[in-house]
Amino acid sequence: MTSSMRDLRVYTTYPHNCSYLDDQEATTLFVDPRQPVDQALYSNLSQLGFRRSGNHIYRPHCEHCKACIAARIPVATFTPRRAQRRILSRNRDLRVVTTHDIRDSAAYDLYRRYIEQRHADGDMYPPDREQYESFLSNAWNCTCYYRFSAGDTLVGVAVVDALTDGLSAIYTFFEPQAERRSLGTFTILWQIERTRELGLDYLYLGYFIRDCRKMAYKSAFRPLELLVDGHWTTLL
Repeated sequence: MTSSMRDLRVYTTYPHNCSYLDDQEATTLFVDPRQPVDQALYSNLSQLGFRRSGNHIYRPHCEHCKACIAARIPVATFTPRRAQRRILSRNRDLRVVTTHDIRDSAAYDLYRRYIEQRHADGDMYPPDREQYESFLSNAWNCTCYYRFSAGDTLVGVAVVDALTDGLSAIYTFFEPQAERRSLGTFTILWQIERTRELGLDYLYLGYFIRDCRKMAYKSAFRPLELLVDGHWTTLL
């Protein structure tokens, strides 16, 4: 490990508008961006509920709200539901290629369409090439980009970090017009299977927020482990 956990310096932001819940203020805890990071340290921080955005590692640290709960899937005990099996079947034709870069035009054009059509009310609108590359950068040489194609057409990209105990689903964007494929659900199911193939234990999903429609979908993947009061607890 680059350094001991107890040597880490962390900072909090000033309160700002919450990105997930209306009429709420948020405070974020950040690891010092000057801190050297390797896969082991990043993995330990993930086990404590931290996430990354670009090269920044953060965790919600709100005084009066505990709505953001770190979530992960224990892949060994996950079994897809009937509807999820149908989605897997519907996407059997997709071809998956792994790359270690995301700066090509095909990937960015797909991201741009996804943000414009699915998240025009979010923080990443309007899409920006520089912000895109910074946000989804290959952090600490542990990031892979899984590209899903139908024939010669790119229809989805999953940005995934390799941890010592699992994979971390950083972000996924996909063809907004391919609604029948349910690509958001499919790419999570695919990442669960990929985690198993690699002999790892968990797929980290980021934060589960029960009252946020955009985050509540994670409860469809059971069993789901939630980090509550410092302990991973199974939501059956």
